[in-house]
Amino acid sequence: MSEERFGEFVLVRRHDQGHVAELVLDRPKAMNAVSTEMARSIAGACAALGEDRDVRVVVLTSTHERAFCVGADLKERNSFSDADLLRQRPVTRGAYTGVLELPVPTVAAVHGFALGGGFELALACDVIVADRTAVVGLPEVSVGVIPGGGGTQLLPRRVGAARAAELIFSARRVEAAEARELGLVDQLVEEGRDGEEALALAGRIAGNSPVGLRAAKRALRLGQGLDLRAGLEVEDAAWRTTAFSGDRAEGVAAFNERRKPQWPGE
Repeated sequence: MSEERFGEFVLVRRHDQGHVAELVLDRPKAMNAVSTEMARSIAGACAALGEDRDVRVVVLTSTHERAFCVGADLKERNSFSDADLLRQRPVTRGAYTGVLELPVPTVAAVHGFALGGGFELALACDVIVADRTAVVGLPEVSVGVIPGGGGTQLLPRRVGAARAAELIFSARRVEAAEARELGLVDQLVEEGRDGEEALALAGRIAGNSPVGLRAAKRALRLGQGLDLRAGLEVEDAAWRTTAFSGDRAEGVAAFNERRKPQWPGE
């Protein structure tokens, strides 16, 4: 396993010959509250991971025992002028869109508090694995703003418009069991096992074609919100990028030869 640090608060660990990258939120003294510096580091780490063709899956984790991420750093913002807040906005957006636009599958490993921008970082991932200590929510209207890291758009895509409206308008916190029932998280695991289970899932995903994984994610993301006919055209375009690739040839050959594929990744 290799490690690389992005600023003071973000760490990237590479597992499984570099095919699984763990993007670690590492600001434990502030329960991973997203400051300007931390947001910039998240965006930088995502940019590097997105360009790394060896990476097939990214897992988003936390070093804090009781929190995944508690959202925006409100202590920092308390000293901001309106001009400061305006200047910070593109930096913080860069963190959330950085995770959202990663071209490979992403898995969030959530325990403890994942609130506001913290939950939005998880929502930006494709799959959310949570342990039984998880508490999630978008409480922004309770402090005079709205979810600004993608929450108003990502949550209704996950749970539907009416349920998302109730959760956002009420600003309520949702504990793990209800979060799984409502579809706010995808897998519920025993306490302390969210990271382990997320990395295990990532390892299984990483065994598949890197060309296929990227194309499948692109089709899933671009097809959201389109009518069926347009969505099928998105799917067809993504299929064509795989159909004539080295990965497709290797996958078919390995199947017929009853062996594990050696993906060329192109």
